[in-house]
Amino acid sequence: MNPPPVPLHEQILALGKLAGQMRAALQPARASLSPDTLENAASLEAALHDLARQATAFEEQRGKLLALAETAQAVNSSLELDEVLQQVMDTIVRLTEAERGFLMLRDDRGEMVTRVARNWEQESINPGEFAISRTVVQRVLESGEAVLTTNAQEDPRFGGQESIVAYNLRSILCVPLQARSEMIGVIYADNRIRTGIFSEAERDLLNVFANQAAVAIENARLFASVRRTLDEVTELKNLMDNVFSSIASGVITADVEEQITLCNRAAEGILGQAIPDLVGHRLEDVLPSLAADLRPHLASVRETDKPVIGLEISHRLPQRGAVDWRLNLSPLKDADQATQGVAIVLDDMTERKKLEAQRRLLERMVSPAVLAQIDPDALQIGGQRSAITILFADIRGFTGYSERQSPEELVAVLNRYLAAGAEAVLRQEGTVDKFLGDAVMAWFNAPLPQPDHTLRAVRAALDLRTAVEKLHAELPPEAHLSFGVGIHYGDAVLGWIGTEKRLDYTAIGDSVNTAKRIQENAARNQILISKEAYERVKEQVDAQPYAPLHVKGKKEAVEVWEVAGLK
Repeated sequence: MNPPPVPLHEQILALGKLAGQMRAALQPARASLSPDTLENAASLEAALHDLARQATAFEEQRGKLLALAETAQAVNSSLELDEVLQQVMDTIVRLTEAERGFLMLRDDRGEMVTRVARNWEQESINPGEFAISRTVVQRVLESGEAVLTTNAQEDPRFGGQESIVAYNLRSILCVPLQARSEMIGVIYADNRIRTGIFSEAERDLLNVFANQAAVAIENARLFASVRRTLDEVTELKNLMDNVFSSIASGVITADVEEQITLCNRAAEGILGQAIPDLVGHRLEDVLPSLAADLRPHLASVRETDKPVIGLEISHRLPQRGAVDWRLNLSPLKDADQATQGVAIVLDDMTERKKLEAQRRLLERMVSPAVLAQIDPDALQIGGQRSAITILFADIRGFTGYSERQSPEELVAVLNRYLAAGAEAVLRQEGTVDKFLGDAVMAWFNAPLPQPDHTLRAVRAALDLRTAVEKLHAELPPEAHLSFGVGIHYGDAVLGWIGTEKRLDYTAIGDSVNTAKRIQENAARNQILISKEAYERVKEQVDAQPYAPLHVKGKKEAVEVWEVAGLK
């Protein structure tokens, strides 16, 4: 293995030492040597010593260049600038023999702010000790050229400046930091004790390094800006993802080739397929029957560039069976408003439609006024006493008619008569309680108060008689039936009767029984009302006294009036 090469300045120093040894060896023969020989030996020794000094200076300069080159490489190899800049300033302070070093940058307001401050002990300087020459810094910023002074106290350029005198500043070296022809800051080094420690060589070296550092600083700033932007975009994307995932409606986006590009969790649940099984696949591949229904509407959106709103589709899924969906289709545009596909907002209406159907059925079974009072969260079994007018209407002749008809025909005719009775009550905003075989039970003044509720009951009975006449014009003679109606006014207990599993909103009391007994004694097309009911409507109703009724459960005869019409 070859030995490592000996540095040049050490080789020259060895030659100088050898020259000295030669001169010492020549001393005994000095008398016999010519003056020229002695002079040449002395000159050779001096030349070798001078060459050694130059070589030493060269090696020192070379060492500084290598150190700065390594530091510049470190600066340009990292985008985490703060730690690297500390290393940079430590290197500058060490190589220039400065007491302190500062790196200053412009902030967003254009003011110079110290980013790094280090001393000769490789420690950060306390901000309270940032005593520098602002005059020197300002000159460098304005001129864009480095400033070197070996003794600022005596330098005519700065000797009178307060900061120079107050801070006892002596050796100062300040170079600009320029990036893309813009002055972004300075590197400032000083020594408050020694003079003449900086030379033009240090200035030139620091200038070269400053150019490298300025580029690295701008790169780091750009990286930090990009990272902040990326963080903001990431945060915004996460927010949008959270919002997108939280939307109750299903959202699907597809490109112009109908390939699904995006799908939220709600759509996953509505469609009954996992997101990975949807995204990246064509609509016709994952939802063939739905795609067939949507294709003309998707084409319309692409051709007209207009949305399709409120599209309702009934569909069948293998996992769920029949479903009902409502869809809104809108053009999906980019930042330049160019259509890139379609956005589909999907709402599952299956349960809502079931509830609507159930409510429609319930409305046919229960008075809308009663239905409006239902609060499922506050529903309690029990009743409340109220003054109401009760109406009973029973079909006369139905028993004999039923013996001659098939069940299907019988039910069809029965429903038409009962519907006429119910509609007559509802037109007067009464409450249909129930159908009792071929009879209708209803009342007025509950659950909503009606000051004229007894008159409303009489009007409903008269409307029913008119409706029956219209039915006779539509039905065959053998189906011409009629109602007998009984009306009574009195107190009753109204409320929810039954259990939590099966409830019935109804009226209970002697008044209800009385109305039913009166109805049982009414003939075909006859409307009988009790005395209590007559007293409330006698000014509006044309009625004649009728024979008192002896009914079951009553000791006294019940006084009644037969209604002929309204006055």
